[in-house]
Amino acid sequence: MISKENITFAKLKINKTNQIMINTTELNANPLVHAIGKLSKDFTKADIIKYIENNGIKMVDFHYIAGDGRLKTLNFVINDKEYLDQILTLGERVDGSSLFGFMEAGKSDIYVIPRFCTAFLNPFREGTISFLCSYFHKSGNFLQTSAEYTLRKAVESFQMATNNMEFYAMGELEYYVISHKEEFFNAKDQKGYHESTPFAKFEDFRTEVMQLIAACGGKIKYGHSEVGNFSIGDTYYEQNEIEFLPVPVLEAADQILLAKWLIRTLANYKYGYNITFAPKITLGKAGSGMHIHTQIIKNGENKYVENGELSNVAKKAIAGFMRLAGSITSFGNTNPTSYLRLVPNQEAPTTICWGDRNRSTLVRVPLGWRTTLNMCKIANPLEPNTHPKYTDKQSIEFRASDGTANIYLLLASLVVAAREGFEMENALDIVEKTYVSVNIHKDISEITSHHLEALPASCEESADKLERDREIYEKYEVFSKDLIDATINKLRSYNDKNLRSELENDPERMQEFVEKYFHC
Repeated sequence: MISKENITFAKLKINKTNQIMINTTELNANPLVHAIGKLSKDFTKADIIKYIENNGIKMVDFHYIAGDGRLKTLNFVINDKEYLDQILTLGERVDGSSLFGFMEAGKSDIYVIPRFCTAFLNPFREGTISFLCSYFHKSGNFLQTSAEYTLRKAVESFQMATNNMEFYAMGELEYYVISHKEEFFNAKDQKGYHESTPFAKFEDFRTEVMQLIAACGGKIKYGHSEVGNFSIGDTYYEQNEIEFLPVPVLEAADQILLAKWLIRTLANYKYGYNITFAPKITLGKAGSGMHIHTQIIKNGENKYVENGELSNVAKKAIAGFMRLAGSITSFGNTNPTSYLRLVPNQEAPTTICWGDRNRSTLVRVPLGWRTTLNMCKIANPLEPNTHPKYTDKQSIEFRASDGTANIYLLLASLVVAAREGFEMENALDIVEKTYVSVNIHKDISEITSHHLEALPASCEESADKLERDREIYEKYEVFSKDLIDATINKLRSYNDKNLRSELENDPERMQEFVEKYFHC
């Protein structure tokens, strides 16, 4: 068992030639990037083997996402160079029926093959290098029903529909840290947004895990404490958030998956904290979402902005999000507690609409630096009067999803929705009809006047929306029929159509549900 005082990355034995880094790697937080002298996207098998030989690496770990959306692990001891080359080239055979509920035991063998661009040093076990893996069928092709391949297919179909535009994404990962209550400097209940120490109790934990995520390849924007904080007896609950930078959508999925694993594991091994990403934690307290920001890129330029205004490219993407919003919850809100968070008069969305800087809507166009002023110069008079490039900052945020999501399928559904926006003839009409400029929770007249549709209120309703829209998801063979069927069957198995109303005045039973799905 690793010592609580000694969670650290393997010490790097870098020779003099490897210490001379090109500019693109100088500030990269991944130690493998510095040791190999390349960005991770350029890693080859030869690079990995050379690093292992030169740095005393004794073990290799394969990680992959299963049907429950959680990370799975396979450990290898390196016996010799021939065996190392074999596992990196051929991968390994695993039991698909134990990983995915829809696979039959009689036809369950599948392959896991490492992706070298995802390599990182395991921060919890010195001398171990880890990889994220892809699933392959017995034929040697990608496994059609795997979540990661579904996202790959969604990207391909999007690029086909948009003349090779790229879909970028980043997540806002909210979670609660749970530990013993401290006596002093307690933040005001539900007023923890951006609180600092000593009122924020887990800032050191958050910043440490941010460094681990970055060292494992994650591109982090920032971290902060969130609204939620409260005590139950001697136990203290504090909500935190880590937000990422926009990257190609497959990379965005990888880093969210790894981040959840790193947060939980560091909390468990070193600090003795409990962690939950659950959308509902207790009655009357802020739940945790996982908002997704998107961008569409062409030739390195953010196409969401044109001449300082929201572009038609952005509006078509929004139209697609509006069209498929109800069924996107099938992948982004996947157990009954998700719909205990999506209730009226709180910040979580309940109505399918969009708006500028409007946190009551499902889709928000955040403040996007669409100004002509040099704010840095105004705040710092000694700086030169340059003209900063602001367009890269604009994103479009989807606000319904939460930590129950299989991140690959959620992002795949958003990519499919954006593609649908480009293929719809009436996309701009839909955008105009679903725009609101008020707090939709307080001014409900907007709902009726705009004829706005409500988001699903249960897993069963979400399954119905997916059944309605499945042709769009299955178009171009992006989502397989088996995957759609399995998702619908799983959602309907909860039998939760009236659960929200049943639990409204029954806090004890609500808490039972929260605890049942605590580690979503």
